[in-house]
Amino acid sequence: MPRWVLLPAALGAAFIVLPLAALATRVEWTHFFALISSDSSQAALWLSLRTSAASTVLCVVLGVPMALVLARTSFRGQSFVRSIVLLPLVLPPVVGGIALLYTFGRKGLLGETIDVLGLQIAFSTTAVVIAQTFVALPFMVVSLEGTLRTAGERYEVVAATLGARPTTVLRRVTLPLVLPGLAAGAVLSFARALGEFGATITFAGSLEGVTRTLPLEIYLQRETDPDAAVALSLLLVVVAVLVIGLVRGARSSAP
Repeated sequence: MPRWVLLPAALGAAFIVLPLAALATRVEWTHFFALISSDSSQAALWLSLRTSAASTVLCVVLGVPMALVLARTSFRGQSFVRSIVLLPLVLPPVVGGIALLYTFGRKGLLGETIDVLGLQIAFSTTAVVIAQTFVALPFMVVSLEGTLRTAGERYEVVAATLGARPTTVLRRVTLPLVLPGLAAGAVLSFARALGEFGATITFAGSLEGVTRTLPLEIYLQRETDPDAAVALSLLLVVVAVLVIGLVRGARSSAP
């Protein structure tokens, strides 16, 4: 490796580390736990954890079949389908929130059907889960599809030639083989859902205890209590570091 590469690499690392260090220097450490333990902050934190866990489950339920179809089949327009699946990665979250609102809102594409069923999705906790799933699902698909392609199909082919049914091959061979990638995708999806802001505030609003997740609480605290906003921001950074550690652990345990 050329030695000159070290300079831009160091600059890139500093570009990431310095803002985080600046954040840490602004925290009122003597009042840190008091700042993050207010009723509104605790409600936002637990709501974020609950909804992120629910959206992660949805990402697994929906993302595993999608990754299998993209990695194990070939069909006309597959590249286009993959581009659509990955679109939320580059789509501004606010745009995603508007799209969800005009799909599940009272006057949206499915609004009349939802009203007939007596359901209220927009501006509810369910809306938070849907918004988080919308932005986090591509992380599951990308992670698992890459793992599936790396693992190959040889073990599945052997199992099939020995008489195993497709569902048995999936359950006994494929999923155990790609379990580290599945775990990494789930953790990444959880982390993305935990940090979601734009789609949530657009589609679900900011109702304390109902739709006000931790990122929304930080945004509101920034206007009224900057010290609390900084403390909560640092809390999210710590959670993100823990998530990265889990992802690295899952990757290192991959065969």
